[in-house]
Amino acid sequence: MSSDIVPLIPKATIGQRAAAFCIDAIAVWLPSLLIGTNPIVHTIFFILLWMIMRVPVARKNQGQSLGRWAVNVKVVDPQLKRLPGVQELCKREAVLGTCAALAFAGIGGLTSTNAAVLLLLLPLAIDCSPAFTDTERFPQALHDRLAGTIVTGTRRGYFLDIKVKRLLDQVQSNVRR
Repeated sequence: MSSDIVPLIPKATIGQRAAAFCIDAIAVWLPSLLIGTNPIVHTIFFILLWMIMRVPVARKNQGQSLGRWAVNVKVVDPQLKRLPGVQELCKREAVLGTCAALAFAGIGGLTSTNAAVLLLLLPLAIDCSPAFTDTERFPQALHDRLAGTIVTGTRRGYFLDIKVKRLLDQVQSNVRR
């Protein structure tokens, strides 16, 4: 990625990216619970719904899925400064969706007596760790680097993160009184 475009595109924070991911993951996980108790079928259905929500829906919605729209971020191709192609989005979301499906399978397996299910959270942690460590450029996770994309801020959305901050500030000021 060239360094001359970095000042021209607003950065999305790690908090915004995490909130968008959580909103999308829960929006996909809840319908996938209706499929049944077979974990393999559950995981395949999760990945299928993830790909639908994050590729065709995001392409039709200017790079924003439900979660990205809620916190005002979008996926961009940094060289072209526009929405990435279908192939790039599919690469990106296949990696992230598989990591998310494994993480939710691990979280769902917490009721079992085997604590090894927590190892299913490891692929998601490995995928996202470069975004936490790279502070000079745009924070890119491994799935972003693979697809050649970045996540940027945008004015289009619901501003959920800002609304929650205002609500918490208001509650905090009421508690102090």
